Amino acid sequence: MLSVCFAGCKTARQKPLRAEDIHRITHEFVVAANSVVPPGSEVHGEVGAFDKVANSEDRLEIHMLAKREGGAYPPAAVKVMQALHSIATTHGLTQDPATENGDAIVFNYRHGGVITHLIHIHMGTMNETRQPSTGATGAKNQAARLAIILDDLGNDRAAAEAIFALPYPLTISILPNHPHSQEIANQAHRRGYQVMLHLPMQSVGKEHAEAQELRSNMSAAAVSKLVGGFLENVPGVVGVNNHQGSESTADPKLMAELMPILRERKLFYIDSRTSAATVAYDAAQRLGVRAGFRNVPFLDDVEELAAVRKQIEAAIAGAARKNEAIAIGHARRSTLEALKETLPQARAQGVKLVFASELVE
Repeated sequence: MLSVCFAGCKTARQKPLRAEDIHRITHEFVVAANSVVPPGSEVHGEVGAFDKVANSEDRLEIHMLAKREGGAYPPAAVKVMQALHSIATTHGLTQDPATENGDAIVFNYRHGGVITHLIHIHMGTMNETRQPSTGATGAKNQAARLAIILDDLGNDRAAAEAIFALPYPLTISILPNHPHSQEIANQAHRRGYQVMLHLPMQSVGKEHAEAQELRSNMSAAAVSKLVGGFLENVPGVVGVNNHQGSESTADPKLMAELMPILRERKLFYIDSRTSAATVAYDAAQRLGVRAGFRNVPFLDDVEELAAVRKQIEAAIAGAARKNEAIAIGHARRSTLEALKETLPQARAQGVKLVFASELVE
């Protein structure tokens, strides 16, 4: 089937692609794969091609909820490969013969004889597809992992588009009841980005309070109603982190009312740690909610480009040292520019960028 599906590729001499071009194709691969994979599947693009690094390439990981029957690939897998091939052909890429590793399909794309993309398609249940992946050589990826959450989406569509232009598995956290909250959430899903609810919570100073937010002394019923309304406004979220909340996250009773709601909806919780007095992570762990917490400094407390760049470098170094790190920044121009400039350093330091869901337990 593959020989028929991918026949006719030419290997004529071609001008080498720039890393920027390869990243753009990776983004197109992510969008195309997301348009045809079965519901519940995951598509991750990972930047690895750099102009100054010979024989470097981008990666595409597709974890697909589909089981093969006998020797044939599931129809869903064939659709994905056809979608990828259509884009590859448009950009003059050729495909190496596919190999199989259990229920995974592995193949490369080349341009002018040079590998530009490594493609991994994993089939099975979600638990099965999340087993450690193997590269084209069969070696397991042992990289440290860094998840970057970008907060405060919901007002600015241009900021969301700037994030979507970055070919990294970034997690976006959207404030509810803002002009473009639903639109940005839906667009993020279509483009393969993971979405969280940026849950408004009361801060000690009460600065920049949202019209509705989680507050101390709220009843369990009021908490459930408020959170339920927020989740309806930001569709398809996989987890929650707090917006402000230095007072709310320090309230054991309030956190004990929140966590069962998240557990019932199978949502994880990331403690942004806006206060040293927070009990949110401990409450989540105690009440059976998968959870994580920010364990490196905020990326953009100082909004100057040089300062943000330095913080991202520190987050990458922190991930390499700790083996796992969760970083939080905001959808600001300086932050997005610094991410574009700095994130290519991650792979060179042995750090893999992942969605936040991969670093909760």
